[in-house]
Amino acid sequence: MPRTKILLDEKDMPRQWYNLAADLPSPPPPPLGPDGKPITPDMLAPVFPMNLIEQEVSTQRWIDIPEEILEMLTLWRPAPLYRALRLERHLGTPARIYYKNEGVSPPGSHKPNTAIPQAWYNKQFGIKRLTTETGAGQWGSALAFACALVGLECKVYMVRISFDQKPYRRLMMETWGATCVPSPSNETNAGRAILKEKPDTPGSLGIAISEAIEAAVSDPSGKTRYSLGSVLNHVLLHQTIIGLETKKQLALAGEKKVDVVIACCGGGSNFAGLAFPFIADKIHGADIAIIPVEPTSCPTMTRAPYAYDHGDTARMTPLLPMHSLGHGFVPPPIHAGGLRYHGMAPLVSRAIVEGLAEPRAYNQLKCYEAAVLWARTEGFISAPETSHAIAAVIDEAVKAKEEGKEKVIVFNWSGHGLMDLTGYDAFFRGKLVDFPLPEEELRKSVACMKGFPKPDVPKRKKG
Repeated sequence: MPRTKILLDEKDMPRQWYNLAADLPSPPPPPLGPDGKPITPDMLAPVFPMNLIEQEVSTQRWIDIPEEILEMLTLWRPAPLYRALRLERHLGTPARIYYKNEGVSPPGSHKPNTAIPQAWYNKQFGIKRLTTETGAGQWGSALAFACALVGLECKVYMVRISFDQKPYRRLMMETWGATCVPSPSNETNAGRAILKEKPDTPGSLGIAISEAIEAAVSDPSGKTRYSLGSVLNHVLLHQTIIGLETKKQLALAGEKKVDVVIACCGGGSNFAGLAFPFIADKIHGADIAIIPVEPTSCPTMTRAPYAYDHGDTARMTPLLPMHSLGHGFVPPPIHAGGLRYHGMAPLVSRAIVEGLAEPRAYNQLKCYEAAVLWARTEGFISAPETSHAIAAVIDEAVKAKEEGKEKVIVFNWSGHGLMDLTGYDAFFRGKLVDFPLPEEELRKSVACMKGFPKPDVPKRKKG
């Protein structure tokens, strides 16, 4: 009987995180301050603890995982690697499809892989409370969970459209002891300014980030810091435990070569977590297609320029070298709330401009169709974000069938959709429509970056 699950023992968990910054063909340009000069680590100190800042700026290839963090991660790690045998049979594909099941964590997604380290490092630094933003609620619930384990206070600014669509995510956060408010709110200057201008705004991750950072840096006690669930180097670093485990499991399954690696991509964390260890192989000569997938309504990687831009709407963050739709971008209220960020992680963006990753964008309805097919073959109900990866997996499996080629396809099943059933309900009742971003809106949105510095772009390499 073919093997459905490939499991690792706790003793086989990776003991180090992998840092792609050590191996990129050309280093990413540095973040810049308001004066256009590279920022220094001490400039980030009001926002992050210095032990995480050291990871953010590190170019070491391997960074040790503290034993205390590993012990907490064993609540659900190592996560199982599954073979999608039933989907393979349904499609009649010669491809072998594997998926890393990150939905087994207590909050139900990959996000705790970095939430626990961030909470632990903040606690070690003497911090008492963390603020953050969340879109669909996956990150907010993960940080609430981590703060409960470590013993920190937690406040989450949740994008308003998701706050309204996903009340059970808020209840998860509250169960773990966090406070969750809809963003924009009247609690911060950034929130009040947005509400005055657009009282009916659905909100955005950029706005929620502005509120969370303001709440952190304005604490007179100095005991509050901000925590980010994606985009930044140290966040992506923590997630690489996914890909490192996956490599060990594929070896146990007898696979000697991987042909396609796929993950959905909003800010970049779950994609980086799976893909970065495989991108390292690609840099060293492996023939692998690396595919990050995004919504057509928020086409950061596929249509936005590679530019310097702020990570938040109120321009409180440094200028980051990344693919960006503009810091003022407010995407349509699609159900994949975790894929509605205006920017892309600088390391992911750099991998794209280096030709190491080949992004795609999919419409919402195609993704829900893929998620329903997945549920009716593999059984698991996927988060709307994960459905984008599934749509690409199906396309690649069908392509393998048409070419008559055996291929190994690996993707990150980054979270379950049990708190996202209102989206499925809307899909079944024909209430969902596609929201491809009009070219005119794209041009207007990126105009806010006019006059900003330009990052250097290496000559694009063939993948």
